[in-house]
Amino acid sequence: MTSPPPPDDDAWVRSHHRLLPQSQSLLSSHRSVIAVAISRVNQFDAARLDVEMSAMLKEQLVKVFTLAKPGMLFQYEPELDAFLEFLIWRFSIWVDKPTPGNALMNLRYRDERVAAQLSGKVRTGLEGPGLTAPQKIWYCVASVGGQYLFSRLQSFSAFRRWGDSEQRPLARRLWTLVQRIEGIYKAASFLNLLSFLYTGRYRNLIEKALRARLVYRSPHMNRSVSFEYMNRQLVWNEFSEMLLLLLPLLNSSAIKNILSPFAKESSSSNKEDTVACPICQVDPATPFIALPCQHRYCYYCIRTRCASAASFRCLRCNEPVVAIQREGVSSGK
Repeated sequence: MTSPPPPDDDAWVRSHHRLLPQSQSLLSSHRSVIAVAISRVNQFDAARLDVEMSAMLKEQLVKVFTLAKPGMLFQYEPELDAFLEFLIWRFSIWVDKPTPGNALMNLRYRDERVAAQLSGKVRTGLEGPGLTAPQKIWYCVASVGGQYLFSRLQSFSAFRRWGDSEQRPLARRLWTLVQRIEGIYKAASFLNLLSFLYTGRYRNLIEKALRARLVYRSPHMNRSVSFEYMNRQLVWNEFSEMLLLLLPLLNSSAIKNILSPFAKESSSSNKEDTVACPICQVDPATPFIALPCQHRYCYYCIRTRCASAASFRCLRCNEPVVAIQREGVSSGK
């Protein structure tokens, strides 16, 4: 029985060397498409911070024209907003720097068209060039110019009353066209928002059209805005809203009566309080008493309160006021 021939070591080495470049190319292509997850909260916060920065600049600029003619800035408000947005674009995106909000959130714009073609140069998935000059220009035209033209068109159409039925058919058609374009844009923005929440890419339609994606500037940089500060702000806002909701429902007279025994007042001040009207805190010129508790009020004060409230209670003892009577007269009013 013959034994099988020994394996050819040289042939095995040659086949291994032929497969090695293929595996390296596959590895490099796999590394070039590393999926990078950018925090959606950071991207939303960056947009909000940019809005706040523009509002702060506008507030400072408005203070310069405090002595100007009233209503002048309101007439040119769209131009003022466009000028401020252009300044932010000129000194951030145009010079390859992040906007103030993006800088705080450790974000920058990347040309996703070129980033998808990288091969063998990807280590973290954040590599890639910034926006090209045409992308920057189109970003300015769409974000600054588009917003300015739309605001001006809205104010002009409202001033000319294009939506009135008495207008000419051409104005009515233009108004309908503007409304349809606005509705289509809002629907597309809503669909893009759903896509952004699912994929984490492209916050708005402008970024999606230009393929300008937000990525981290540095993979090892911490978040500039602490979550602790944001948590305190959220807690305080919710607490203040709860107080604004509950305070109108509380009975201030009952709370005052509960806390009155703990108040440290002298006997003279107590005597003055019982003499003065508890509503206007003045000695009544035409004194009337509330029945049945016999506390003194001004006539107009207690008459107004009884007319405005169906079940008015005395501000001193919290007893329901059934009737009022002039002081020193036995007949009720």
